[in-house]
Amino acid sequence: MNFTKTTEQASKYEHLEKMSVTDLLTNINNEDKTVPLAVEKALPQIEKLVTEIVSKMKQGGRLFYIGAGTSGRLGIVDASECPPTFGVPFDLVIGIIAGGDTAIRKAVEFAEDDKEQAWKDLQQWNINENDVVVGIAASGTTPYVIVGLEMCNQNNISTGSISCNAESPISKTAKFPIDVVVGPEFVTGSSRMKAGTAQKLVLNMISTATMIQLGKVKGNKMVDMQLSNTKLIDRGTRMIMEEIPVSYEDANQLLKTHGSVRNAVNFYNNNK
Repeated sequence: MNFTKTTEQASKYEHLEKMSVTDLLTNINNEDKTVPLAVEKALPQIEKLVTEIVSKMKQGGRLFYIGAGTSGRLGIVDASECPPTFGVPFDLVIGIIAGGDTAIRKAVEFAEDDKEQAWKDLQQWNINENDVVVGIAASGTTPYVIVGLEMCNQNNISTGSISCNAESPISKTAKFPIDVVVGPEFVTGSSRMKAGTAQKLVLNMISTATMIQLGKVKGNKMVDMQLSNTKLIDRGTRMIMEEIPVSYEDANQLLKTHGSVRNAVNFYNNNK
């Protein structure tokens, strides 16, 4: 199948090595400004995928991200931030990268070309029909991801994708595709730049909107966040003070006793 890989097209900027630092930064920033507008065009697609994820999670399902290289790392980042932010189990949102955990820090040669491994990786988590698998691939052509989604489709598992090329193979494979077409990169083919930024923005939307729909935010506060450092304990204490009429010291004690802002406030309200 022939399609245009805009992520691989030549940069519209020439002679980058002759630019001043100011010009380099200004031009990169100008390109970056276009990314949210590209994401905006994909909002209807993002909505369809989030709606599916919420529906499946309400049935006990999980969300998986699969990708290679930068795309895989971005999925892992989003997944790993869900437990501390929303107080959910570590295995509710799961990021899987081609080449395994070694590939998080160091490129694993030809891992993205392995057509069999994604399904094996998913099977280690006992994947089932309640789950949703989102393949992330800037190019939209990564074999590891595409075949992984094909196997999910064959096993009646919902599939989504995030790509930065229109009409890509991954978009034609996923049941809920998202295409964010950001155009050529400042450095030709360096899809960690605009494409990576676009993927990060979409992942933020997917996980945040999903968790809010599942009741993990109250008002605009992370009431279920994990209290994993002093900053978060202080934030949680002040959140409690905004909800109920107690001193900082009392709020802090309630938080430490009950483990989350939500539990502390509920305990107070139920025992007034």
